[in-house]
Amino acid sequence: MAKEKSPRNKTLDISIEEGMEYFNHCIDQTTTNLNNLKNILNKTICGDTFQILPQLPKSFVDLLIVDPPYNLSKNYDGKKFNALDDKKYEEYTENWISLIKPLLKESASIYICCDWKSSLIIGQVLKKHFYIKNRITWQREKGRGALNNWKNGLEDIWFATNSENYTFNLEAVKIRKKVIAPYREAGTPKDWEKTPEGNFRNTCPSNFWDDISIPYWSMPENTAHPTQKPEKLIAKLILASSNENDIILDPFLGSGTTSVVCKKLNRRYVGIEQNQRYCIWCEKRLHKADENKEIQGYINGIFWERNSHNLQNKAKRKKKQTRPPR
Repeated sequence: MAKEKSPRNKTLDISIEEGMEYFNHCIDQTTTNLNNLKNILNKTICGDTFQILPQLPKSFVDLLIVDPPYNLSKNYDGKKFNALDDKKYEEYTENWISLIKPLLKESASIYICCDWKSSLIIGQVLKKHFYIKNRITWQREKGRGALNNWKNGLEDIWFATNSENYTFNLEAVKIRKKVIAPYREAGTPKDWEKTPEGNFRNTCPSNFWDDISIPYWSMPENTAHPTQKPEKLIAKLILASSNENDIILDPFLGSGTTSVVCKKLNRRYVGIEQNQRYCIWCEKRLHKADENKEIQGYINGIFWERNSHNLQNKAKRKKKQTRPPR
């Protein structure tokens, strides 16, 4: 007997049969002219990305976000990716990068997710084609412990550009942090803001991110996909390296996080995913995004340091509770 889910468990895990109404919103690569931009904008293309990429229009992508299979043996809802030797994984990476490069605008930016092992290979291939700007490391927290090694709790994201002319919106991705030891100049706050709830500063983000929670079972964005990325993570990439109405391509879409965040942040998107069930989850999430545009930790145009916004809300509630009656 299947175990009944807790009412608080919001994990999206519907079957193909249950989700056909959502799958009908996807594009079939065999029946659609994929070279016509109007046909693919704000759509999920169901099919093999290596077959689809050569059919897409040239030079239409403002931002590329890629979460390819890491070089690990992994089961994606019945479709297995088997770990390759380093040389073959390098060839695999070179293959999809060479197919994508003609689709990018000259001013396009590129973000590629990887673990520490695949990062060593992907970085070497990436620098043959693009200008490498940085390597972001983010703390994913989840991960199994190991008896004879360190627990792997970090992942990388390579940041590269197609030219030296690219978008980077620093103000859009500053982090709201609580100031522990506020510094004053001539008696007034220097680079920080005094509020009734505490002292805060908007700081420039570094390339180490420790303020992101992996989606878990009680979060509305969570799905049963084994390698789902958090919406907050993708939101940082999109806000930093694109503007409203820009076009973002994700050729390994998975459960649809990139497309969903694009919709919430008023960007246009094209997503490619070969697994029908994952396409369904993506489309259902896109449908839900019409009603709820919230992104974990991103509130009123500000990325809040982990737990700091909760502290602010608690302070507001406490202040309201202790207010004397009129």
